[in-house]
Amino acid sequence: MRELYARGIDAGTIHPDPAQEEVLPEFDRIREGLHQPVKRGFFSRKAPEAPKGLYLWGGVGRGKSMLMDLFAKSLDVPVRRVHFHAFMQEVHDGMHRARQDKVDDALAPVVKAVAEEVRVLAFDEMQVTDIADAMIVGRLFEGLMDAGVVIVTTSNRHPDDLYKHGLQRERFIPFIELIKERLVVHELASEKDYRQDRLSGGEVYFTPANAEARAQIEAIWQDLTGGDADPLTLKVKGREVEIPAFRNGVARAGFHDLCGRMLGAADYLALADAARVLILENIPCLGRSNFNEAKRFVTLIDALYEAKVRLICSAADWPESLYVEGEGVFEFERTASRLREMMSEDWAAARA
Repeated sequence: MRELYARGIDAGTIHPDPAQEEVLPEFDRIREGLHQPVKRGFFSRKAPEAPKGLYLWGGVGRGKSMLMDLFAKSLDVPVRRVHFHAFMQEVHDGMHRARQDKVDDALAPVVKAVAEEVRVLAFDEMQVTDIADAMIVGRLFEGLMDAGVVIVTTSNRHPDDLYKHGLQRERFIPFIELIKERLVVHELASEKDYRQDRLSGGEVYFTPANAEARAQIEAIWQDLTGGDADPLTLKVKGREVEIPAFRNGVARAGFHDLCGRMLGAADYLALADAARVLILENIPCLGRSNFNEAKRFVTLIDALYEAKVRLICSAADWPESLYVEGEGVFEFERTASRLREMMSEDWAAARA
């Protein structure tokens, strides 16, 4: 791991950072533990005890996901690198199938299947916002670790702040204690927000939404994510809301994906909780003909603004000219003002 980090510095793809370098021994500790040889006796072969995993937390843009990528590349044991939300959706799907098969404990076959497939689960951006996740994640992690799976996860929150104001949180507390007992909790306390640096001083609002705007946004997407992404499914009040592309806390969607469907404040709040940057493409001119879409757009911007999510977008016109006729013009003035504010470097610096 330290060797890969040093190579990245030499190649200019990684900037030396003392806080990042401080956590490298934890990754190497896990890697070395995974490669301990099997002990042979007269009558048995005993697998080595799995090393403690890692819970790496800290502010956005500090390099947690980059370190996780390096760690996954450094291993030559079966490893799965997956976003926490996406993995939990798979778990719920697996439990649903198990219930249809009349299995007594629907979680057990899910744990068994994962443990047979991987030695390391590398979760990105762990956060628990859904009560269905909160009620099973403790048993899930304990089962996986008991089966020898090493869990390494990143999060923007200290374990004590997970699911902080969630329903029935008292039932979630044992999971927090499990994390502290069976994972090394390490804060990545870098003073530098590299993601913000990549956006600082750069254009984030592109108009008109033409081929040039698409190319500029694609360049930003490649820079922030490397172009690798999967859909993200958010579970909101028993419904599923799919975001077309998501990677390293950066979400990407078209206007119709988020405002052309019957979504509401709860959906946008869930998105704002999951993403630190949203790339929103093809915002049209708004008015009588698409009044419902315009109302949803206003609600979306409010959620992003309050959560300090960085917005990068392409639109048919500048904010003040997006909504010029029909009911709601006066109310849209606040949204236009917020869009302008979110474009500024001062707002970007304030959210860092």
